[in-house]
Amino acid sequence: MFHTSIVLRQTLSLRSAGGLCRARFMEGQPRGPANPFAMENGTVPCGEKRPPENQETTVTEGSAKIAFPSANEVFYNPVQEFNRDLTCAVITEFARIHLGAKGIQIKVPGEKEVQKVVVDLSEQEEDKAVLKEGADPAPGNQPRTATVGEICEEGLRVLEGLAASGLRSIRFAREVPGLRSVVANDASARAVDLIRHNVQLNEVAHLVQPSQADARMLMYQHQRVSDRFDVIDLDPYGSPATFLDAAVQAVSEGGLLCVTCTDMAVLAGNSGETCYSKYGAMALKSRACHEMALRIVLHSLDLRANCYQRFVVPLLSISADFYIRVFVRVFTGQAKVKASASKQALVFQCVGCGAFHLQRLGKASGASGGRVKFSAACGPPVAPECEHCGQRHQLGGPLWVEPIHDLDFVGRVLEAVSTNPGRFHTSERIRGVLSVVTEELPDVPLYYTLDQLSSTIHCSTPSLLQLRSALLHAGFRVSLSHACKNAVKTDAPASALWDIMRCWEKECPVKRERLSETSPAFRILSVEPRLQANFTIRDDANPSSRQRGLKRFQANPEANWGPRPRARPGGKAVGEAMEDRRKLLQNKRKQPAEDLAQRAARLKTFPCKRFKKGTCQRGDQCCYSHRPLTPEATAEAAPTDCPQTPNQKAPGSGATTGPGVD
Repeated sequence: MFHTSIVLRQTLSLRSAGGLCRARFMEGQPRGPANPFAMENGTVPCGEKRPPENQETTVTEGSAKIAFPSANEVFYNPVQEFNRDLTCAVITEFARIHLGAKGIQIKVPGEKEVQKVVVDLSEQEEDKAVLKEGADPAPGNQPRTATVGEICEEGLRVLEGLAASGLRSIRFAREVPGLRSVVANDASARAVDLIRHNVQLNEVAHLVQPSQADARMLMYQHQRVSDRFDVIDLDPYGSPATFLDAAVQAVSEGGLLCVTCTDMAVLAGNSGETCYSKYGAMALKSRACHEMALRIVLHSLDLRANCYQRFVVPLLSISADFYIRVFVRVFTGQAKVKASASKQALVFQCVGCGAFHLQRLGKASGASGGRVKFSAACGPPVAPECEHCGQRHQLGGPLWVEPIHDLDFVGRVLEAVSTNPGRFHTSERIRGVLSVVTEELPDVPLYYTLDQLSSTIHCSTPSLLQLRSALLHAGFRVSLSHACKNAVKTDAPASALWDIMRCWEKECPVKRERLSETSPAFRILSVEPRLQANFTIRDDANPSSRQRGLKRFQANPEANWGPRPRARPGGKAVGEAMEDRRKLLQNKRKQPAEDLAQRAARLKTFPCKRFKKGTCQRGDQCCYSHRPLTPEATAEAAPTDCPQTPNQKAPGSGATTGPGVD
């Protein structure tokens, strides 16, 4: 605790990338007096004074007990507990694989004493998993066991680059077995002081090592093979783009890299040029924007790793709440790196009907002698105008088009969480999300949505089971997606999908006279379907996760949940100002609600079109005006059809005046 004002006399030498200060926080340099107002990710205001009181709040999450300042000086978001629980589950299974190859078994609290099958995933991406019996490779020796909270000399070296309060690192130390050390790093002096306090509070000082350094410089200093980390976790405030280059160099061979991105507005297509500057790809506004964001981040990781003759193999890629989370392994191999171009693709998306086509950047083909020949791909796969609606195409990407999950690994994590549900507070949601992941088609990038298909041709929406059944009857594969509740991920071409929707429109006809001849709906419906759809419900159309009623998609966990404001000096006052601003701007684009009486009075100012034709049978119960119109009012009024009126009498004829009424 400090009770004096402190002035920083150092110059910021790096561009603001989460506000990191390279000059001050390089590892190995002597540290000056800690600034109590240094924020997470290293933004340090000069000459700020400390508030007179610094109260603390204690938070318990998992097995960790963390003390936070009541002021918003160190970042913490309780909604991301699912993120932290899932990370602990993934690292646990990774440790089981990593140590199992060395003959070391891990012991997880609450897990039954059963014989585990060790899967060796240390080989590269195309190599198949090798199953080994859980026997000790050295005959005659007792199997070694790694437990939670104990140092394992051959265990994992973990780095949390942006630790803030140290919650995640402390949870690793108290919940994940088989660890050698955990480095909890942050550029903020206030955060590092808090990490030290929390480490002592949880009695994990033998495992967790607080570090104050620029996360990028710390990772650059661990590029040597002997100094690399087995697991690197990056969860910055906003974009992790500035940390990726250092991360792919500092992770060990076959090591695990965990990355969180919360800049979803950029990745979802709101600012394509910004997405290109950060991730090297153009994002498009699409119904499949969340999966596209995952694939853009995987493309960016692989591209940066390729610079150092390394490549990534995705284990699990999740889109949840307001962020995305990817878990990848990093390998080295010049021959494998040559195949990276054929794993990326550009996406051509129609601006009218939303149909998309993928164009890979490279081509890998077999040659004589079992060799693989790499060449440039041929394209484009589309004409200048969309074949379905005649509109133009937008070009996005490049993005990763190979599988984004390792289904064997996901199955191991799912099994571990299902057999030990009391280990995590969000076990129910982890089970639901991973169950949907295992049901996804791994070789089908992106997806359509039910509302997108029906709104394009202005027809009623078929049920999910009806559309899935029609695709299955036609001989195509179809699945859900964890990234969107109404997703339809299928290997059917866009022409087959629109044929199915044309058949559905025949059962629920659309008024063609209301469609413009240049609209996508008119052009799509003007073509007769070549495929006759069968909408009879099939038993296999309802996926297992849906039948079991698993918690697949998150409900709102709390009021005003979502991304929290960045940690700032001054703490509570800034937080209160942010809450006031949030309430002020909430629903600013929505019209204020009106009651039934106000709506009835407003509708009475418009003339009834059916009364003008002499066909309105509702009389005084009609919600529109039945008074005769003057020629001027007739020209100005906008006649409409009579909707159903509410179960109440409209105001009297003498109580309404306004445009179009005498």
